[in-house]
Amino acid sequence: MTATLERGEAPAAPVAPQTRFDISRYLVTIPLAIVVFFAGYPLVRVLAQATRTSTGSWGTETITTTLVSSSFREALRNTVTITVAATVGCLLLGTLVATLIAFAPFRGSGLASKLIDVIVAMPSFLVVLAFVFLYGRSGAAHAILGDSVDFSTFLSSPVGVVAAEVTFFTPFVIRPLLAAYSQLPPAQLNVAASLGASPLRVFAIVLFPEIVPALAASGGLTVLLTLNEFGIVAFTGAKGVRTIPTQIYTTGIVTADVPAAAVYACVQIILSLVLFGGLRLLARRLAGRRGGRV
Repeated sequence: MTATLERGEAPAAPVAPQTRFDISRYLVTIPLAIVVFFAGYPLVRVLAQATRTSTGSWGTETITTTLVSSSFREALRNTVTITVAATVGCLLLGTLVATLIAFAPFRGSGLASKLIDVIVAMPSFLVVLAFVFLYGRSGAAHAILGDSVDFSTFLSSPVGVVAAEVTFFTPFVIRPLLAAYSQLPPAQLNVAASLGASPLRVFAIVLFPEIVPALAASGGLTVLLTLNEFGIVAFTGAKGVRTIPTQIYTTGIVTADVPAAAVYACVQIILSLVLFGGLRLLARRLAGRRGGRV
């Protein structure tokens, strides 16, 4: 460079590195655009229908009329009640069954575990069909007990809907709990048993803290599934049990009131998003506590 300056020649400019076109950075936009189109566009259309008034203009008349109606309050109350009752029932029954299969294996426990996987793969209306064969007018319960007990009202009541949902969604709790139990070190149970702790105390002190994340995950899944369940309520013939999913179908298909059905759909979407956000926050807090404890 010194010789170049002595001869009065300008130094050569540094050569910029050649940038390569990385197509992988832009490939993510393709599935993102597909998700936005197939998920975002229907949501926009639903919101647009919810703001459509009876005269065809834009406004909040349909939203206000629907939200203050007695049918909406009844549907919202039934949806929340059935969701909470079914989720609690699934958690209690699922915890009991998973604990028995994992730590008190009985004859046929392996077959029961396989049947749990089969139930998960089945559609929900088959459970309702089984309930009809059991509790219907020509079912097994009626054949055994006769006319002394009428189970026909049980199927079409909120209790029957909750029982059917607990039957169908309990395997969604059992399977994660069995996975959590399989990762538990046997030494903890042996130490607790050697110290003379009762089975209930062993479960409360040793087992329960270890399955809290699995319970939270399975409970969150059950909440979302029962909240949006339509098939069980419809196939039980529970005409007096109005829920938001059934109201969406009745209002939009039967009575052809699409704007009102869109309002119900918006409420259902908001409930699902709020629950999903709360469950994600709960999962992060549980993960943080476990990380801090470790």
